[in-house]
Amino acid sequence: MTVGTDERLVVISADCHAGGSMDTYGEYLDPKFRDDFVAWREAYRNPFRDLQSPGRTRNWDSDQRIAELEADGQVAEVVFPNTVPPFFPTGALVARPPTADDLDRRWAGLRAHNRWLADWCAGEPQRRAGIAQVFLNDVDRAIEEARWVAESGLRGGILIPAVPDDAGLDPLYSPAYDRLWQVCEDLGLVVNSHSGSGHPDYGSYPSSSMIWAIETEWMAHRPLWHLIMSGVFERFPRLRFVLSEQGCAWLPATLAQLDGMHFAASFGRAGELKLDPDAHLPLRPSEYFERNVWIGASFPGARDAAAMRKLGLHKMMWGSDYPHHEGVTPFTREHLRRSFVDWSVDDLEQVLSRTAAEVYGFDLDALAARAAEVGPTVSELAEPLDAIPEGATSPAFYR
Repeated sequence: MTVGTDERLVVISADCHAGGSMDTYGEYLDPKFRDDFVAWREAYRNPFRDLQSPGRTRNWDSDQRIAELEADGQVAEVVFPNTVPPFFPTGALVARPPTADDLDRRWAGLRAHNRWLADWCAGEPQRRAGIAQVFLNDVDRAIEEARWVAESGLRGGILIPAVPDDAGLDPLYSPAYDRLWQVCEDLGLVVNSHSGSGHPDYGSYPSSSMIWAIETEWMAHRPLWHLIMSGVFERFPRLRFVLSEQGCAWLPATLAQLDGMHFAASFGRAGELKLDPDAHLPLRPSEYFERNVWIGASFPGARDAAAMRKLGLHKMMWGSDYPHHEGVTPFTREHLRRSFVDWSVDDLEQVLSRTAAEVYGFDLDALAARAAEVGPTVSELAEPLDAIPEGATSPAFYR
């Protein structure tokens, strides 16, 4: 799609968040868990500001959400979870894996969210690619849910959690999950990993929350090398894997490190460390990245924008992180002027829409008419940002 300087761009956010209300989730919950749900809900207190304030309705109010996104220039979204499903101890993205004692109830809550999401996205099928959640505690259940996702019309695929070392689960580099990867490859389901999971239990020290926040990005990065270095993409060459909301400036150095380890493995050792010959893969890690991995870079700063060019724009997707406090909405235009001001129209289109359309199946022609009314113009994005907008809270404005 070629545009002139006064024409408008199609903007797809590859990272937005939504969820149902407690009342709505109750309607989607397996009836045998509804009495437990009533008791659980009476005792639960939500810790999240964006789920307590009047603005919480933007998580499920479709008209409000479309109006706010369009006012910010966004016409379509990839939808990750946001609210707290039944029986979850906290938000879906940051909750620790279930224990054996609460696995059945947590699965029921997860399934309630997924089924609500499928119906909610079906109301705006061109605008939304919903991502369903799975747990890795029970691979058979995860496979069953993946098959349901393929039938449900949720084009976003599945969201897997990163695995904490102290959760009693097989690590992501274990072949225990190969049956799930096989099903996702066969069904063409995208496998997504989002920042916020994978943490150990930090205890209740004064610094616990701060340490959690500091280590979040590193915990989010781990699935990349767990899957590459364990040969998942060698065994499943058509599997598509997306890392979201963890930037991309870290990736060039990380891929160089992984390629270096791959080189060392060809000799069977790294320094004094002996390496298993079976760990040496036919391709370099950077080659598996090129073939199997995509990046959803939410509110990317200038360093992320520079790294995108090194990594390949065909691997990159922009995300607003709506409706989160750290997201760029309602200042997407200002953010794009800060991070991408010197970019060509073709490069902008690749990162703002084409890659997401290729990965998640959006129809750009179907979105173009609405974008022609609300999307940012080429000329306005070519204007350098001279001041951070008042009220902006996103790290995009100081990275």
